Amino acid sequence: MTNTPFPDGFLWGGATAANQIEGAYDEGGKGLSVQDVMPRGISAPRSEQPTPDNLKLVGIDHYHRYAEDIALFAEMGFGVYRFSIAWSRIFPKGDETEPNEEGLAFYDRVLDELEKHGIEPLVTISHYETPLHLAETYGGWTNRELIGFYERYARTLFARFGARVKYWLTFNEINSLLHAPFMSGGIPIPEGGVPAQQLYQAMHHELVASARATRIAREVAPEAKVGCMVLSMPIYPLTPSPDDARAVMDADHGNLVYGDVHTRGAYPGYFLRTLREKGIELEITEQDRDDLTNTVDFVSFSYYMSIAETADPAKRAQGEGNIMGGVSNPTLEASEWGWQIDPVGLRLVLNQFWDRWQKPLFIVENGLGARDQLVEVDGEKTVVDDYRIAYLNDHLVQVGEALEDGVDVLGYTSWGCIDIVSASTAQLSKRYGFIYVDRNDDGTGTLDRYRKKSFGWYADVIRSNGASLTR
Repeated sequence: MTNTPFPDGFLWGGATAANQIEGAYDEGGKGLSVQDVMPRGISAPRSEQPTPDNLKLVGIDHYHRYAEDIALFAEMGFGVYRFSIAWSRIFPKGDETEPNEEGLAFYDRVLDELEKHGIEPLVTISHYETPLHLAETYGGWTNRELIGFYERYARTLFARFGARVKYWLTFNEINSLLHAPFMSGGIPIPEGGVPAQQLYQAMHHELVASARATRIAREVAPEAKVGCMVLSMPIYPLTPSPDDARAVMDADHGNLVYGDVHTRGAYPGYFLRTLREKGIELEITEQDRDDLTNTVDFVSFSYYMSIAETADPAKRAQGEGNIMGGVSNPTLEASEWGWQIDPVGLRLVLNQFWDRWQKPLFIVENGLGARDQLVEVDGEKTVVDDYRIAYLNDHLVQVGEALEDGVDVLGYTSWGCIDIVSASTAQLSKRYGFIYVDRNDDGTGTLDRYRKKSFGWYADVIRSNGASLTR
C-alpha cells in the first residue's frame, strides 16, 4: 500500500499477560503467584489464599483455549503476539533448582500455534507474576537472592525457547515498582508502607537481574533481541511557571532512570543525587556494576495516559486514574476509569525516547478500557465499539507522525487484544479487546468469543499497513 508512513516489516499485533488470561491457576504443576492473592487489583489489600471472587483464577480460560484465540489473532492478520510466561508455571515456588516440565510444555504448544499461523512471538519473562513463595519467604525483590532465582528462570527460558523466540522483554513496566511494590516486585506491604531504602534496593536488584538476563540471552540465544519495558507517560507543566517546569523535570527523571540504566549501563547523576537527598545508600557490588553494562537491544513501553505536574501544593489535587501521580490536565478528556486520553502524547514519548536513547522502540501496550455492550447485528453477536476504534485510530496516526519524524519504531501491540481481567481493578467489565469474551465481573458467562466491530477495523489497518487510518 502507498500513502502510509509505516515501513515494510512493521510488526502489527496484540498483547496480553498470563495472569490476566490463562486461568488454570492450579493446573499443570503451577504454583501460586502474587496475582492469585490479589482479587481486587492494585489498590486493595491482598488475601492470604486464592479466593473464588478472584477473576484471574479462571481469567478467560486461555490455558485451555489458546488455539482458538491464536486463530482469531491470525484472522486479524497479527504479525506479532506479545504474551508473558508465568514464572510459577516454570518454577512453582521460584527457588527450585529444576523447572516444571508441564509448564514448559504448555508454552511449547503455544509457540506451535503461533508458528502454524506465522505469528512472531514477543515474550515477557516477568509480567507482574512473582511466585508467591518468593514474596512470602524472601520478601520479594528486596532480597538479593531473587537475582539468582530470576537468572535461573531466564536461562531456562532461553535454553528451551531461544531458537523459537526472537524478541524478549525482561520485566513488565519495571518503573512501576515504587508505586505498586507487591504487584510489581512481590514485596509484602506492612502497615505504614515499605521503607524507601528497601524499595530502591529492590529496584536495583531488578535492574541487575534484567541486565544479567540480557547477558545470558547473548550467550545462550545469540540471535535473540532483548528489550526493557517501561511505563511511559508524558508530563506537562500545569502552568508556564519555571517552578512547574522543574517539577516536570523531577517527575520525568523518576520514570526515565530505568531506561537510562537499561540503555547506558550505569546510574545517571540526577538519580545519584536523589539517593543522596533521600539518605539512601544502595548496596552495589562491583559485579553489579559490570552486569549493568549489558545494555538492551531495544526499548519497549506501554502508553495509556499523560499527566500534568505543578510545584504549587494548592493545585496538587490528584486526578482520578492518574495511578503514577501527577495532577489532571484540564485540557484533556478522560476514560470512564479516569485515565486522561492524549494521542499526541504518544508522538511526544516516541520522540523523547528516540532522542534520548537512540534504540529501536516497540509500543507493546496501548488501548482503551471501556464497558462494552454485546448486541446482535445482522444475526451475529458483536460490540459496536466505535469509541475504541476512534481511540486507537488517533493514537496510531500519531505513531505515523513519529515515523515521519524519523523515529525507529519496530511495531505496535494493542493491549488486551482479547478481553482480559484488568490488572488495575481485577474487573472483566473494563474491556480492551477486539474480541469480546462472555464473562462478567461476578464470574458468570459462557466464555464464548465474539468479534467486535474493532476486530474488522484492526484487520483492515494491518492489511493496509496503516493506510486505512483516518487522518
